[in-house]
Amino acid sequence: MSCTRVAVYNKIIHKLRAFESSLRLVRGYFLTRTRGNMARRRMQGADEKTTPLQNENSNLNLQGTDEGAATHLNLKYVSLFLLVLQNASLILTMRYTRNQPGAMYFSTTAVCVTEFVKMTTCVFILLYQHKGNFVELGKLLWNTIVLQPVDTLKVAVPAFIYTVQNNLMFIGVSNLSTATFQVTYQLKILTTALCMVVMLRRSLSASQWVALILLFAGVAIIQIQPSDPAKRAAEVSHTEQNYIHGLLAVIVACCFSGFAGVYFEKILKGSKTSIWVRNIQLGLFGTLIGLVGMIMKDGQGISEKGMFYAYTPFVWAVIGLQAFGGLTIAVVVKYADNILKGFATSVSIIISTVAAVYLFHFQVNLQFCLGAGLVISAIFLYGRPKPPEKAPSPEQPANGGSGK
Repeated sequence: MSCTRVAVYNKIIHKLRAFESSLRLVRGYFLTRTRGNMARRRMQGADEKTTPLQNENSNLNLQGTDEGAATHLNLKYVSLFLLVLQNASLILTMRYTRNQPGAMYFSTTAVCVTEFVKMTTCVFILLYQHKGNFVELGKLLWNTIVLQPVDTLKVAVPAFIYTVQNNLMFIGVSNLSTATFQVTYQLKILTTALCMVVMLRRSLSASQWVALILLFAGVAIIQIQPSDPAKRAAEVSHTEQNYIHGLLAVIVACCFSGFAGVYFEKILKGSKTSIWVRNIQLGLFGTLIGLVGMIMKDGQGISEKGMFYAYTPFVWAVIGLQAFGGLTIAVVVKYADNILKGFATSVSIIISTVAAVYLFHFQVNLQFCLGAGLVISAIFLYGRPKPPEKAPSPEQPANGGSGK
């Protein structure tokens, strides 16, 4: 009996090994075929035949391409993970710091410090690109910023708007629940799209217009709930809050975000200046404008208590998340696409909502779920790529005539 079992086991092992060998052969076949197709695509249009040495170099290039594709894939998902983490953590941390009893820090100082950190970070990035050569970096900044004052002053407009927008974000998150703020702030997609149509003369597809309507409807549904003042009061903590002030601040911030984003894109595409230099210009003007706003709004309090009054590690976390958020988005735009970016935004909304339930006792009801669902669907629909236009076939002329 035992001999029979051993024989059966041996047969099974033999078949498994044969199956494994077959899989290896199939894998090798498809790898060879894929690399051959890639090589043929690269050599299309070449007039000269390659030598054996060139063939060997081509194989090495294909291996490098495979490794580069793997690196690109890793960077794509790492950047998406960082974007989800940054979006959810920023709003939750901002809300937490503005929802604590006792001494409260001046939000205008946080905005000013954030702009300074952004500028400093971009300077270090340029220094890294110039391999630590301070002389070359100084010449670059002198030639692009100081010697071109008119071009530099163009950036003052979006810098002013972004600085005001960041201050409005603090007002919004101080007066709205985390989930409500996160969903309502997606109205910036609507304002950005409208500014693109008006300022850049871009056209939107039918699905994108439908997405914008869904987005507006979803935000509107969330804003009309809850109608019961007692339920609304349940979302208000021990700190003084004003729902209308918070809502207006978010709406104005979304309008500013759309205009400033499109204006800055127009500046970037209208010149060959590096995006890091542009961000340094933004940070420079943002810091100066932030200083003016800080003095005008909280000058007396800062003179009495100090600029960093009531700063905690969480406040510094807010500054860091805001400063490096733009860099994270830049990486996502480079290595991912709009669909994955929309997915990351949607996941961050869900995470923020779940966290708000446990951290801030946020009450989720059917209306909020419906509105948030419409907003998330709109994000996916708006980021979906346009279908490629079909070229007219040779038998069918483009003008729809008979072909005679």
